[in-house]
Amino acid sequence: MKTPCDDVVVQSRSADDPCSAKAGPWVLAATIVGSSMAFIDGTVVNVALPALQTSFHATVVGVQWVVESYGLFLAALILVGGALGDRYGRRLIFLVGVGIFAVASAACGFSSSIEQLIIARSIQGIGAAFLVPGSLAIISASFDEKSRGQAIGTWSGFTAITTAMGPVLGGWLVQNASWHWVFFLNLPLATAVIAISLWRIPETRNRAAGRLDWTGALLATIGLGGLVNGFLESSTFGWSHPLVFGSLGAGVAALVVFVFVETRTHSPMVPLTLFKSHAFSGANLLTLLLYSALGIFFFLFSMNLIQVQKYSATATGAAALPLILLIFVLSRWSGGLVARYGPRNPLIVGPLIAAAGFALFAAPGIGGGYWATFFPAFVVLGFGLAVSVAPLTTVVMNSVDQDHAGTASGINNAVARVAGVLAIAILGIVMVSAFSFSLQHALTGVGLSADVLHEIRSNAIRLGALEPPSNLDASTSAMIRAAISKAFLFGFRLVMLICAGLSAASSGVSWLMIPRGWGTAN
Repeated sequence: MKTPCDDVVVQSRSADDPCSAKAGPWVLAATIVGSSMAFIDGTVVNVALPALQTSFHATVVGVQWVVESYGLFLAALILVGGALGDRYGRRLIFLVGVGIFAVASAACGFSSSIEQLIIARSIQGIGAAFLVPGSLAIISASFDEKSRGQAIGTWSGFTAITTAMGPVLGGWLVQNASWHWVFFLNLPLATAVIAISLWRIPETRNRAAGRLDWTGALLATIGLGGLVNGFLESSTFGWSHPLVFGSLGAGVAALVVFVFVETRTHSPMVPLTLFKSHAFSGANLLTLLLYSALGIFFFLFSMNLIQVQKYSATATGAAALPLILLIFVLSRWSGGLVARYGPRNPLIVGPLIAAAGFALFAAPGIGGGYWATFFPAFVVLGFGLAVSVAPLTTVVMNSVDQDHAGTASGINNAVARVAGVLAIAILGIVMVSAFSFSLQHALTGVGLSADVLHEIRSNAIRLGALEPPSNLDASTSAMIRAAISKAFLFGFRLVMLICAGLSAASSGVSWLMIPRGWGTAN
């Protein structure tokens, strides 16, 4: 899922040095392809996770780290990436981001162990933190107010298409070539972006840019990293292990110090005074809850389809197309709802519809056709999100003064990314616990030896990729595989119901924190 408020980042800035009419299409081409690299990577990797888990014989914690290492550095450093572009040159930082992203993508493709892949994904996240805000800042600086609306529409439309097609292409590559090519795909795209940028995009910078908040960025990275590491490793070592409670303690301490530093630094990465606005605080709390549900959903859904429902990787990549296309097609209509009713009512109704969509994903069992099982759930979820995204952007943009609209939208984007990172770490624990409970219950009293039970239980952290011991007969292996599939489905259903609760809670936040009659302007 693309994060909210991307368009606001563009709209809230002034054009420092508008480009010529001839250069405009090249600027859009470079920023669209550059942004699409990051958007595609965020969706394609989820489709490749089952193949990665099989290739490396990894636990679910290992594949969680593949996603989390990227999201962690992107979420913690994206605001700094935007500030670097303002200070040292938007094209320069954009190109640095593209270069880092490309090199890290090659390292991902050549990885021969899960540890190597995690390190490469971390570097990829750093590159994305420079690349994503850089592409938006270049559009802002290159188009004046008269041509900016059309530029934003073109950028949004093409990135939506590439985001939608990315999982399908990635699934096809996983199925017909190898998961390695999912990452190699970025190399020709990065080469094209670098060539166009050096040839056609002029350099711009904000000479009045303030100091960089490196202390805040470091504390945010340590804080999020400590929490994520503690939650993920608890599934392996238990809550009493020094690594687990030490990481959680360090993470909490770093975030407390982060808040202290941000209230006292001259140019904070996150100006906490913005949260004095109830509407802005409500919008970010809503984003945290709703995008947490989306983060864990997309992480688990591909595993469900490939490992349990036995979909191909290509079919799995295509399964979410109705959701993405609905959000794209209905975005203008959703904006009309804001103009007619204000943002509050759509932000109450939309998340409730999305909650119904998450609940529908808990209904299908094992087997059954896509159109009768998952398609209706995707339609309902997509419709609920389509109703929610435009009003959410409006609240963020109008809850602060115009001078802080860009900062506010950047914070909201960062919150959406943090939500996904934390949800995968925390709700991943719920998934592993529910899976282990269901599997143990199913295998109790069926006559398996203590050694076989111990081997299965000790590898339960592999979730749907768990295989029965190789020395068992065919009928016993089939029985255990069926129990594994049912245990995964049990955990998946529980997490989907939690996602429905998170989405419904975000509706409650809108009802409580966005004032009645609060319209499209302060």
